[in-house]
Amino acid sequence: MTVGRHVITKSLYKRQFIMMAAVILLSFLLLGAAFITLSYRYTVQEKQDAMDRNVQYMASFTSQILSGGTSVQDQYFQTYVSSVAMVTESHIILCNTDGQVIFDSTGAESSLWEGAYLPRGVTQKVLASGSYSAMSDLGGLYQEKRYVSGAPISLKTWGGVATAGMVFVTEDTSSITGMWRAFATIFFFTAVVVLLIAFITSSVTSLRQTRPLKDMAEAVRKFGHGEFDTRVTCEHGRCDELGELADAFNVMAETLSQSEARRSEFVANISHELKTPMTTIAGFADGILDGTIPPERQREYLKVISSETRRLSRLVRRMLDLSRLQSTEHVTPQEQFDISEVMLRVLVSLENKVNDRHLDVDTDLPEGPVQVWGDPDAITQVCYNLLDNAIKFSNERGVLGVAISTRGGKAVISVRNEGETIPPEELPLLFDRFHKTDRSRSEDRDGVGLGLYIVKTILNNHKENITVISENGVTEFTFTLTLA
Repeated sequence: MTVGRHVITKSLYKRQFIMMAAVILLSFLLLGAAFITLSYRYTVQEKQDAMDRNVQYMASFTSQILSGGTSVQDQYFQTYVSSVAMVTESHIILCNTDGQVIFDSTGAESSLWEGAYLPRGVTQKVLASGSYSAMSDLGGLYQEKRYVSGAPISLKTWGGVATAGMVFVTEDTSSITGMWRAFATIFFFTAVVVLLIAFITSSVTSLRQTRPLKDMAEAVRKFGHGEFDTRVTCEHGRCDELGELADAFNVMAETLSQSEARRSEFVANISHELKTPMTTIAGFADGILDGTIPPERQREYLKVISSETRRLSRLVRRMLDLSRLQSTEHVTPQEQFDISEVMLRVLVSLENKVNDRHLDVDTDLPEGPVQVWGDPDAITQVCYNLLDNAIKFSNERGVLGVAISTRGGKAVISVRNEGETIPPEELPLLFDRFHKTDRSRSEDRDGVGLGLYIVKTILNNHKENITVISENGVTEFTFTLTLA
């Protein structure tokens, strides 16, 4: 199982890295394709425009030369044309209207071009449209295709304008290709560097994002083995979603640790509470059976056994009540009832206990009914537990006080008694399960240490509060209920 989880963690990192890398790579491919296409077209168009300007210039210059009576065979003219061709790294061709080459910038002695004819389709297009622009090998005159621009040579005559011939400017594609390759090389070099940086950054980012998840998985495995003190360490100052998840995970771990501690404490407490009466019952029962206890004292010890049995019964009943109250399916019924009537009824039911301790009862109740919302049976149990607890720990001939008032939409119910002052460090623990101020757990033989815990649980289910103060020998419990 550990290997499987480790593979899942690595797979998450791998998938995230591949996804980010694929997005970056695809973005660069699209950007590169667009850049290459646009740059190539721009370069070709720029070159074609330059060649068109050059051919128009040569056509105009040749027209002026011919109009001045100078022949294209003139040495000055041929030298000038060859110089222009060399400077522009192009090839210049002059031909008559039939397409026969009469001069080219490589020199008149060139056997390749002397008397050669250009394709009729090319010359016809120049004569028809006044220009020509394309990539062509001119009918095989070139070994490879070249950029070709053509224009007619026009002469002014008495009858108007006549075409005396044509001029063509051609250029090798290698210059444009070299320029484009230089651009592409720079782009690809830059792209590779950026991609490497992006991949490294993506890898580090993915690893940084998955490391807390891996730590959490390891923490969960430790939780499964009972190591509840395990926590997830997050990078200092990390405030993103993973940081919040790690914090929430640690809060959950702390809650689980506390729950486990409470569970262990509960098991220890319940074991203690069960062990004492069961030991007593077993000991006295064995003594009666084996004759160790004389017959005249058996009745006395049978009473002890009966008392301890009833104590076990109360403990089990309280545990069932707690199970019902803490059940997630438990729903507190909401009814209207008079809390004053409930308190007086519980007080009457405890009259014998009050009289046994010779207590004076001081009641401060409103004249009319105090209607509140809640579960009447559950609140009756709250009142009974608080009053029974107050009577149990009151001084002989002390005062038992009960008060009910209303304040801010709440009914405030107080139960106080005169007895030993509870130390301040004990007050927060009064509502814990099985907590008793008597550490020996033997003085209060009737209690099981669950009364105040049940009170707290019931009031929590009602979303109400209870507080306790103990000063100068007076202890007072106060809880609230919502007025109807």
